[in-house]
Amino acid sequence: MRWMLGIVINAVLFMALAGYFENEIYLSGFGAALGASFILSILNVLVKPVLILLTLPVTVLSLGLFLFVINAITLMLTDSLMGSSFEISSFGMALLTAIIMSVANLIIQNTLLRKSKE
Repeated sequence: MRWMLGIVINAVLFMALAGYFENEIYLSGFGAALGASFILSILNVLVKPVLILLTLPVTVLSLGLFLFVINAITLMLTDSLMGSSFEISSFGMALLTAIIMSVANLIIQNTLLRKSKE
């Protein structure tokens, strides 16, 4: 249930970011946002741990800030797997999207999970 909630939250975030950054992020609809969110979650399970392991020295030296670059890489992989229904214009935009989504996910999921635990 928590995994599905995360997918829906990411899909809503994708839609909001695509609306705010109209020229840099393109989504063909909410179905594409759900698909991109699902693919991103699969990549986060399969690819992200390998990337973290390979870039561990850089991540330690940057005090963990390199994780945003890894998140941007997984977003660009999602972009390439989704085809023309989900497009991110550049790596810089993917990095900005990764930062915004990380902060928003932290706030949203802590708020929702804190209320459900009480």
